[in-house]
Amino acid sequence: MFDFIRTHQRLMLLVLVILIFPSFALVGISGYTNYVSGNKDLVKIGDASVTLEDFNAAQRNQMQQLQANMGAAFDPSLLDNPQARENLLESLIDRSVVIETAAKAHFSVSDNVLRRAIAAIPELQVGGQFSPERYDEVLASMGITSRDFEQSQRGELALQRVLGPIGFTAGVPASVVTGLRHALTEQRTLRLKVYEANAYTDQVKVSDAEVKDWYSKNEDRLKVPEHVRAQYLVLDEAAAMKALPAPTEAEMQAYYDQNKSRYVLPGRVLLNHILIKTGADASAQEREAARAKAQSLAEKVAADKSSFADVARAESQDIGTAKDGGRLGWITRGILPAELETAIFALNQGDVSGVVEGPDGFHVFMASEVEPERGETFEQAKAKVEAEIRRQLGAERFAEMASSLRDLAYDNATTLAPAAQALGVEIRTATGIAQDRLLPEQQVQGQAASAGPDASILEDARVRRALFSPALMAEKQNSGVIEITPDTLVVVRVDEVIPASIQPLDQVSEFIREALVQEQALDLARKAGEADLEKYRGANGSTVPEGFGSSLTVSRVSPQNVSAQALEAAFRMPAETLPAYTGVSGQAGYVLVRLEGVTPGNDGGQALANLPQELNNLWGRAEERAVLKAMRTTLGVKILPDAQAAIQGETEQQ
Repeated sequence: MFDFIRTHQRLMLLVLVILIFPSFALVGISGYTNYVSGNKDLVKIGDASVTLEDFNAAQRNQMQQLQANMGAAFDPSLLDNPQARENLLESLIDRSVVIETAAKAHFSVSDNVLRRAIAAIPELQVGGQFSPERYDEVLASMGITSRDFEQSQRGELALQRVLGPIGFTAGVPASVVTGLRHALTEQRTLRLKVYEANAYTDQVKVSDAEVKDWYSKNEDRLKVPEHVRAQYLVLDEAAAMKALPAPTEAEMQAYYDQNKSRYVLPGRVLLNHILIKTGADASAQEREAARAKAQSLAEKVAADKSSFADVARAESQDIGTAKDGGRLGWITRGILPAELETAIFALNQGDVSGVVEGPDGFHVFMASEVEPERGETFEQAKAKVEAEIRRQLGAERFAEMASSLRDLAYDNATTLAPAAQALGVEIRTATGIAQDRLLPEQQVQGQAASAGPDASILEDARVRRALFSPALMAEKQNSGVIEITPDTLVVVRVDEVIPASIQPLDQVSEFIREALVQEQALDLARKAGEADLEKYRGANGSTVPEGFGSSLTVSRVSPQNVSAQALEAAFRMPAETLPAYTGVSGQAGYVLVRLEGVTPGNDGGQALANLPQELNNLWGRAEERAVLKAMRTTLGVKILPDAQAAIQGETEQQ
């Protein structure tokens, strides 16, 4: 049974979801634990409620599911934040609202609908068809009766009847779809003139007073979060290879001989043959007659080698090859019996053998082509052989060092020195490692992790999670061995905790100065662009002003690398009088848009074939949200004060 569970984990997850969620419909989200323990209510929904225990359980399940999906890349901070907790609470409220509505309206599901729904579950099918045997196997492996499973499914289907019909029946009018198709495929011909802010930086002079004023008004933007300086050891392939001795000449020769097929292609012969068979019970007289016939054929083809194929077709008793003129194909050593190979590999190209006796009769061979052994000699492959030997020894050495690293890091819990000394690796140091990211170089003092060669290692969520664990933060203990990749391991420890702070002015003055220069240069670019815009609007439209680029034809579905701001501005422009001009500011400067032509849109063809369904799906979800909102009002959903504390992560289970 456990083997079945291990090999059908996705199916087991499905069954658990099917069984767990519908149970809420029978007892409500609160459950009996709220009654027994006085558990805190976070939200009241009619006669039911979402409790702190419900919320904590859902959060644990959400965390476990994300960890299962992401594996080693899992980062708890993705879910351990106010926005994620608020989204989770909202989803629990929505489900409770649906459950309450289904219960009050007495929604039910017929037996026929239930049977069709269960039969449609892919995990219960074999070859695309519902399998009673598979169904029984799954339920038996989980220790669930068919009655319980079907009851849970019936409850889930009843819940789907609350909002399901809304999404299924939602539809966007055809006129709206047509209008959107035309809007998406409408083409506009335009030219761009770009005023890059960098072109104006030489005109900007920022005083110390401006820098100081900006600093005093924007201190919060300069706040550096709590971070750590870490010591760490990296064990990788380079470290394992570092102390390996060079293999001896004899070791390399032995390796070459044992793995010769990797360096040398064996000789081969493109072979044809004529076979005169002899049965296993043939008499001496019959065998002699067969030999004589083979000898006669051998002499015939030796006299005229060009006749070999015709003779083989007419006389060979190997039915499989006779029709192809006796062609056997390319033969290498080890394929045929040794007595045959001895004769075959003695032939030169174009040679015909004499009669060769084999297990199945008498053969006459002809070598159509002969390719000798080819490839690298030992001397030619020597460097490659040495590298492969070192790689294998390095893998063994890496495994030994990894085992030692685990032991040494554990036995010397507050220092990396013994492990570094024993393994011959250096203790590295980097700072600016925050709980959620690596801080940029300008925000930290010392060797910034973000700018160092090991940034990809230290940025790994598992490394940051280890550094900010209680044992490492408070006791400055070594972490366990963290596997970044199969051939890269790291052990870390906190060397110093640097509290959150505001960077002093002298550290950020250049950063502020650069920001002000860029800001003022951007303003100069905008003013220059706006001045030209007014000039172009009043000029003769037939002449393209200097500085505009080549003509571009764009649409909303084919923007041709035009920025989103410029594209939006181009399609907002009225097209009654052309050319027309507009301008738009961007992060890098100011852009003038010259509109020269408009081509009406069409139905979009195959590219927009799925648009109606996508719009219907979007509209259906919007209507479901609207109905859910109305249902919340009807049931009197009331969010209690403890809900905000749960969202902020401040409430603990009593």
